[in-house]
Amino acid sequence: MNPDIYREIKRRILFLEYSPGQILNENVLAREFGVSRTPMREVLYRLSWEQLARIIARTGTMVTPIEFQTMMHAFQARLGIEGEVGRLCAELARDYHLADIRSIRQDCSLLTDRKDPGALVEIDRRLRRVVHEAAGNPVLKSVSDQLYTLTFRLWYVTLDKGDWQQEVREMLEEIEATLTSMEAGDGIKTAGVRRGALMRHFDRIRAKYLGVPSEVKL
Repeated sequence: MNPDIYREIKRRILFLEYSPGQILNENVLAREFGVSRTPMREVLYRLSWEQLARIIARTGTMVTPIEFQTMMHAFQARLGIEGEVGRLCAELARDYHLADIRSIRQDCSLLTDRKDPGALVEIDRRLRRVVHEAAGNPVLKSVSDQLYTLTFRLWYVTLDKGDWQQEVREMLEEIEATLTSMEAGDGIKTAGVRRGALMRHFDRIRAKYLGVPSEVKL
């Protein structure tokens, strides 16, 4: 599989440059990237395995629709994974991990008065990278990344809605709470912080996507 083509098409899907439900033509993509159909087919099969695309016989490859029920199930699965990652990262973190999170916190604070969804996404990814690196469990990271990818578009499609400063405040609070509990070396507390942040994140997305108040439980 061609990793550069894979990363680019995956990026287009995640950042909604390819709309949910859009049909991707294998021949057109092969011509665009200057490759034969075989490596393009390998990329599309990989994206299908990741549930970002769906191969339809005699039609082509469809970008997977954003289905809220599927996203909800993925978020439920993430809760347990992120809690365990939180526990491990607090127990195993080194000083340079904490320093990296302080740097991320500083960069995030600069977004309060500058609306830049892409920059906020990068802040979130940087925090995830540090937390996973500190946790030191590649299997947990792989599962967590797969579930994160599955739910990312639902977040991104709602990120431009509502109060931007609230989005930044929520991210800052997540970073601050994660950092504080990691500095204390408290694995149980950090696990709760990571799960709680994810639950609030999901509630905000649900409120924006479905118009359902966050206090209403589904």
